[in-house]
Amino acid sequence: MQVQLTNRQQHILWATVRHYIATAEPVGSKALLEEYNLGVSSATIRNAMGVLEKAGLLYQPHTSAGRVPSDSGYRIYVDQLITPSETLARQVEATLQNRLNWEDSSLESLLQGAAQILATLSGCISLITIPQNVSAMVRHLQLVQIEVGRVMLIVVTDNYETHSALLDLPPKGKNTQFDPEVIDRELQLVSNFLNSQLRGRSLLEVANLNWSDLDREFQHYGEYLKNSLAEFSRRSLTPGVTQIMVRGMAEVLRQPEFAQPQQVQTIIQLLEEEQEQLWRLIFEENETEEVGKPRVTVRIGSENPLEPIRNCSLISSTYRRGSSQVGSVGVLGPTRLDYEGAIALVTAAAEYLSEAFSYLNPS
Repeated sequence: MQVQLTNRQQHILWATVRHYIATAEPVGSKALLEEYNLGVSSATIRNAMGVLEKAGLLYQPHTSAGRVPSDSGYRIYVDQLITPSETLARQVEATLQNRLNWEDSSLESLLQGAAQILATLSGCISLITIPQNVSAMVRHLQLVQIEVGRVMLIVVTDNYETHSALLDLPPKGKNTQFDPEVIDRELQLVSNFLNSQLRGRSLLEVANLNWSDLDREFQHYGEYLKNSLAEFSRRSLTPGVTQIMVRGMAEVLRQPEFAQPQQVQTIIQLLEEEQEQLWRLIFEENETEEVGKPRVTVRIGSENPLEPIRNCSLISSTYRRGSSQVGSVGVLGPTRLDYEGAIALVTAAAEYLSEAFSYLNPS
C-alpha cells in the first residue's frame, strides 16, 4: 500500500498501534500524549489521527470511541515502523536449546516441545507442519511423450518405488507446433540434465537447481519444470503433508478478540478438519530465500485468503534440511498482535528446527 506519511504521522501511527496492542482499547489523543513522548499538543495528535483515519490506516469502532488500527495500518506498522528484535530471537533460540534436546528426543517429541514453547511465549496458536519425507531420493527420472502436447513424468526413488504424473508441454511461442520427433529428442536431453542434477538427491531440491546449465534452446522447459516438479514432489513423494501440529488454543482464548465461543468455532474447524487448506497457505516455496536466512511471511487480517482467519494475523516461515524446505512454523493470533515479538519468535523457531533437523533422521 502506497501511503506517504510525514515523520510525525508515522510516529503517531506507531504509538497508536503500540498502545492498542497493549490495551485492546480504542486509542485517544490524551492517552498518546500521556504515555508517549511525541513532543506535540493533543490537538496536533488529534489532527494527525484524523489524517491517518482518512488514509484508511485507523478507524473508529463507534462514534464516541478512540481509534484502532486497520489492516492497512498494521501493514505499514510491520513493513515500515518496526524492526524485529534480533536480541529477542537469540533469547528464544536459547530457550528452545535449553528446554529441548534433539540428541535424546524423537522427532515428534521435539516438534511437540517446540510448538508448546512457541505457543506459550507468543500467546498465540502455534503451527508446525510435520516434516516432509525428504529421505526419498531420486534414482532415475524420465520424461516420456505420450501424445501431442502431453508428457508423462516418471520418477523412480532409491527404494525402487515408482511415481508418475501427466504434464502439459509448455508452449514455445504463439504458433507452437509439436513435432513428435523433435519433442522426443528434447525430452531425452532434458531428462539427462535432470538425472545428472537430481540423482541421489531429494526431488524437493529441484528449486535449487542451476537451470542455466541447461542449453539455451531448452530454457523454456526450466521455469515450467521447476514448478511442476516441486508440486509433483509435494503431492507424490510426501505422504501426510497435511499434518500440522497445533498448540496454544488455551493461550489464544485468553485474548479478548476470542472471548465468545462462536468467534473461535470456525478457526477450530479449520485447524481440525481443513488442515490441507492451511498447510498450502503456510508452506510456500520461496525460491529466492537464502539458505540459513528464512523469510518470514506476515499475513494480516483480510490478506489471509481463508475466511475463518480473515480477522487474524498469520506469521510463518519454513525450516530446512540442508537446502530443502521440509516444513513450516508459524503463529496465528488476533491482528492486535505483538508483531515484533512474534516475528522474532517464528524466526528463531525456524532457525532452531533447521539446525536440529540437520542432526536428525526424519524418515
